[in-house]
Amino acid sequence: MSACSEISRRLDEPIVGTAPEATSWIVLEQPGPWGREALTESHLDPVLGAALGTAANAHGARVALVRRPGRHPDVGNRERRVWVASTRPGQTWLLGGSIEDVADLGALSWNGVETGDSSLVLASVPALRPETEPLLLVCTNARRDVCCANLGRPLAAALREPLDGRVWETTHLGGHRFAPTAALLPHGVVYGRLDPAAALHLYAEAREGRQHLHGYRGRSTFGRAGQAAEAAVRHHSGADGLDDLDVLAVRERENGSWHVLVRHRDGQQFAVLVRPVELEPPRPESCRKAAVRPMAYVADAPVRLE
Repeated sequence: MSACSEISRRLDEPIVGTAPEATSWIVLEQPGPWGREALTESHLDPVLGAALGTAANAHGARVALVRRPGRHPDVGNRERRVWVASTRPGQTWLLGGSIEDVADLGALSWNGVETGDSSLVLASVPALRPETEPLLLVCTNARRDVCCANLGRPLAAALREPLDGRVWETTHLGGHRFAPTAALLPHGVVYGRLDPAAALHLYAEAREGRQHLHGYRGRSTFGRAGQAAEAAVRHHSGADGLDDLDVLAVRERENGSWHVLVRHRDGQQFAVLVRPVELEPPRPESCRKAAVRPMAYVADAPVRLE
């Protein structure tokens, strides 16, 4: 039986509008094996993991467990790397540091996380410091889907040396069939079907504040329709700054489509109609699952508003 990622590539399935949704990310180093529900099925305290997941869901955030590329021994109690990122255009930041006790995250200011107020987050977890280098997270969670492991691990391994300390294996990013998938923080831009050359290029572009569009699934800041509209405006206008665009409004229409208003930071605004399209033929969204007709988010040509 073909892997879900092979089938998706063969069918040239649209990739835009498939990123996970989160305005903020909490990233915690957790060595060792991960289960399907990594926050409660790893060597992380499951009570703490469940509490982090519940709080994140309530505040529009996403928790990702990470480990260094390569072998995955559980090294026991030691300092762990942790990051908090805000993905909002114009209010994008990344804080990172090391903590000796994972329980220190219990003091995290969820109000600061939700509102994008870095000062509140810094005050709540003093070990954190502002970081300027992007962070690339490559999904390798085999218990979610074997494609993520079979394709994600080689990608992360290939990037380990050139992106020393800035590429990490991560838990579920969704979209197994687009493996290998990766998220770039702090902007929350998510990619699929990457190879090492493309990943290195998008990372180099991000260091210069520029957006890379090849394999772009969307920015997690926005919902699915907003992701599709933002990507369409980028292709239409040539906007290449990571924070060039913001989604101002998404209005659902009676026919199930969406009218999306996108603003460039120079003041230009674009109206984009996004339509849900059920794809044929049916295909598995994940390995070992039944075939379904997934939904694609198709954006019409953006219209510049005067």
